[in-house]
Amino acid sequence: MKQTPERFVFERVPSPMGTLLGVCDEKGRLCVLDFHEDEVLVRRTLQRHYGPGQVLVAGRLAARVTDALAAFFAGEVRAIDAVDVRTGGTDFQRRVWAALRRIPAGTTTSYGRLAAAIGSPSACRAVGLANGANPIGIVVPCHRVIGADKTLTGYGGGIDRKRWLLDHELRWSAPLFARAERPA
Repeated sequence: MKQTPERFVFERVPSPMGTLLGVCDEKGRLCVLDFHEDEVLVRRTLQRHYGPGQVLVAGRLAARVTDALAAFFAGEVRAIDAVDVRTGGTDFQRRVWAALRRIPAGTTTSYGRLAAAIGSPSACRAVGLANGANPIGIVVPCHRVIGADKTLTGYGGGIDRKRWLLDHELRWSAPLFARAERPA
């Protein structure tokens, strides 16, 4: 029996770091958020996560997604925590992506600590691969994972964007009294 193709809506979303391409399913759950504006890459991501034959149409993302992103970029860095996401991938990848969402804004962790947090302390490389395969940048905050030596490691959006995101989150997640002392 042939399955009806699933419909996904995509929209280009402005950000201080360039245009993002977001994709939601019919229930308004965020499925892809990436710096690539290339619809072909997004289609490949959808096929990899949800199978062939998906329908991708231009439209509006769920307001709760775009509102949360706008709030995040305006300084409410925890606004993205409530965004409902949907990921495909393997069970292991989904465990890694869920663990990423538990890393608080303004903090970082290493691949080793993330592997330990999901109960697979020897799976650092696999965690790194899952981190790199994350289809929902920013909201599933793979940018919060850094090297064990505290260096910034690879990021699909580029190291400059990773640095920007970490600085932005640190700035806005600091206590109010500390924020007032920071230079503008």
